[in-house]
Amino acid sequence: MNGDRWATVVGFVGAALVLAALVWVVGIGDILSELRGIEPRFLLVILGVAVAWLFLWGMALRTVLGALDAPLSVGMSGFVFAGAVFSNNVTPFGQAGGEPVSGYLISRATDSEYETGLAAIASVDALHFVPSIGYAMVGLTFVVAGAAEFGRNLVFATTALVALAVGIPAAAYFGWQYRYELEATVVRAATPVVRFLGRVVPRRSPPTAEAIERRIEGFFGAIERVATSRATLLEAVGFSALGWLAMCASLWLSVYALGHAVPFSAVLLVVPMGAVAGMTPLPGGLGGVDAVLIALLVSTTGISGGVAGAAVLVHRGATYVFPTVVGGGVAFALGVGD
Repeated sequence: MNGDRWATVVGFVGAALVLAALVWVVGIGDILSELRGIEPRFLLVILGVAVAWLFLWGMALRTVLGALDAPLSVGMSGFVFAGAVFSNNVTPFGQAGGEPVSGYLISRATDSEYETGLAAIASVDALHFVPSIGYAMVGLTFVVAGAAEFGRNLVFATTALVALAVGIPAAAYFGWQYRYELEATVVRAATPVVRFLGRVVPRRSPPTAEAIERRIEGFFGAIERVATSRATLLEAVGFSALGWLAMCASLWLSVYALGHAVPFSAVLLVVPMGAVAGMTPLPGGLGGVDAVLIALLVSTTGISGGVAGAAVLVHRGATYVFPTVVGGGVAFALGVGD
């Protein structure tokens, strides 16, 4: 546990340095000048949009959990998802690093097996890619059509988007076709590691190979139940799509609150591309996400770096800081830190 805490501390120190460098490059004076002109009423609206995003993605999680016979109330869905966001935002590599903690939190909230919670959050995170790629493709089409110059940032966004649009469906297809072979490989690789950890962790007895295999099979079985339920997939993707729109609206409103109107198609591209940067080794992609958002906002809309930097700080305050604080309270209440 102490090692995990130190890794988190080091991660946040690194993120703080990246953010400081980013603000210095953009110009702290320009950013502060823009922020001083923002109206408080806009901040409340942006915060309300962030709450809507949390609720919608919480409903996507609730839909998947329903298919796994782990019911979650509508009222609790947003809070539980905020807890998952918290775990993503305080661990390196974003969702990849936070999913094990999120799975535990969800299992506590729904009184279900750990592998059920892990399968639920893994399924939801995977489903989020579907509408995000769609929105980004639409946004890129309009941005490129209206661009006077196809700059370096647009080349980067186009290349990354094409790679995701091809790579993710291909990985999903081959992963599904060879799911049983993948399951067997995971069992063989994970069993010695888990048993070793069980021997060295105090007050823990090492699990048997049969118990480990049963849990891994339970995880893959839960994934299969979600993947074969068309109604679950459609409903969850629908909530995810609405949630992406809310997140895009948050960034658009953050720019508008500073007195600038940008095409909504631009944020349809910028927000999903920024989310990809959440896979950096920094907690929740802090610093990396912000840099991508600022760079793409400037290159796709023509606003200044100061305006883009101020807007991103407001947007990230609503979609990173706020859910992290709320989710931290949820995690504490569910005993994640025990």
